[in-house]
Amino acid sequence: MRFTDNQRCRLAARAKKLSRKVLEQVATIVTPATLLAWHRKLIAKKYDGSACRAPGRPRTATEITALVLRFANENRSWGYLRIQGALANVGHMLARNTIANILKRHGIEPAPERSRRTTWKEFLARHWEQILATDFFTVEVLTWRGLVTYYVGAVSSQCDRRGPGYLRPHR
Repeated sequence: MRFTDNQRCRLAARAKKLSRKVLEQVATIVTPATLLAWHRKLIAKKYDGSACRAPGRPRTATEITALVLRFANENRSWGYLRIQGALANVGHMLARNTIANILKRHGIEPAPERSRRTTWKEFLARHWEQILATDFFTVEVLTWRGLVTYYVGAVSSQCDRRGPGYLRPHR
């Protein structure tokens, strides 16, 4: 004889009210151990909270992630603990590993590596006074000997310009 889940639940609930001795005398279709096992499963299902659980830990809020990225990009020498302290100053408590994971997820290296590597913008800002622009071109000139090619080299200093990132419009 096969029972449905509903029938098993009803039998298990009634069997639990009886003692084991009475069950051995009354239960003829299934053993008392089976009835009690059904009851244990019924109770376990009642207290099972797996349906309410979401997978994994919730992500860090996007505004906090943006703040961590901003601190790391604007302050290349700051490590995880320094960023953690700056976040605490503005009222956000984050663990060191959370900050490390955020930076890793966005492809930002740890502070020692970040401070060793110089971006082009930083390089240009540091060396703007020493940067020279050069240009080489040819000019064809008609002389009494005929057409002569002159090679011209032009060098101009960049320090009289406005700085890195400034582009003059072409006319």
